[in-house]
Amino acid sequence: MAVTWSYSSISLYKQCPKKYYHLKVKKDYVDAGSTATMYGQLIHKTLEDYIRDGVDIPPGYEYLRKYAEPLSELPGIKHCEVKLGVSKTDTGYAACDFFAKDAYYRGIADLVVIDGSRAWSIDYKTGKSSKYADMAQLNAVAAAVFTHFPEVDTINSALMFVVADDILKKKHYREHTNSYLDAFAPYVDRLEAAMENGVWNANPSGLCGYCPVTDCPNWKPPRRRY
Repeated sequence: MAVTWSYSSISLYKQCPKKYYHLKVKKDYVDAGSTATMYGQLIHKTLEDYIRDGVDIPPGYEYLRKYAEPLSELPGIKHCEVKLGVSKTDTGYAACDFFAKDAYYRGIADLVVIDGSRAWSIDYKTGKSSKYADMAQLNAVAAAVFTHFPEVDTINSALMFVVADDILKKKHYREHTNSYLDAFAPYVDRLEAAMENGVWNANPSGLCGYCPVTDCPNWKPPRRRY
């Protein structure tokens, strides 16, 4: 069974297939998010408003100016929160509408700047550390950018940790477009197999107490910190 995936959905499946099943397939539980999630959304919106519409950074968030100003000064056409769909073809991958039924991959880029044959792709992060950052997220988005903007040959990609004050950079090249997405194939295959056979095994971890699937045998209230 063919599935449409995103970096976040693959990450969720890798974290715990059972959690993926309840949130994405059966949809009998909803992840309401956390204070950290809401803070991240606020930061994304603040940067988007500044770069796209010139809305000034509000009081209390002046630290974002260090990142917002250089991004707004990049040459080229800026696309904020751009939705990118990619379909799978016999010869590789092709651009498609984000909501297309035949979409193979769907990704949302926080900021894409197109300047002729070069581009920038930026993803904002509000985590307190960049130590365990997964650069594969940038690979998937870069592949989608290449399919949607055929004039682009190189992409300067970055995970921008605005709270941890760190930037992780990577250069992407058009000739590697297929390999960027092909690297996810093993996980997509596993997800497709789970959809076919209905097997969604739990993957117990230290995160179980924060999972919204409270009827799972592995769930228990998280320990309080005093």
